[in-house]
Amino acid sequence: MPKFLWSIEKNRALKEHSDRHICFEDIVAGIDAGGLLDDIEHPNFEKYPNQRILVVAFSGYVYAVPYIQEADGSLFLKTAFPSRRLRRIYLPGEDHDEET
Repeated sequence: MPKFLWSIEKNRALKEHSDRHICFEDIVAGIDAGGLLDDIEHPNFEKYPNQRILVVAFSGYVYAVPYIQEADGSLFLKTAFPSRRLRRIYLPGEDHDEET
């Protein structure tokens, strides 16, 4: 299991963001509980050539977590956001009626 790093300021901002309801500690807890669904190339590779995205299930939802792999192998988590598109792909049997 790699070591996870993140910005304290960004983590605080995630906790305070009314739409995200997530923090990096939650993401790591989700991964530790077996919620790592995938590790994918960033869809905007030209703008973010060094980033990949962890796809993590946590509390019934799927989160995209862009990261950069450091030279020592640790993963620096950039942000985390819920993704309806990834939820439909990775949790296809889940009820999506509440989504618009």
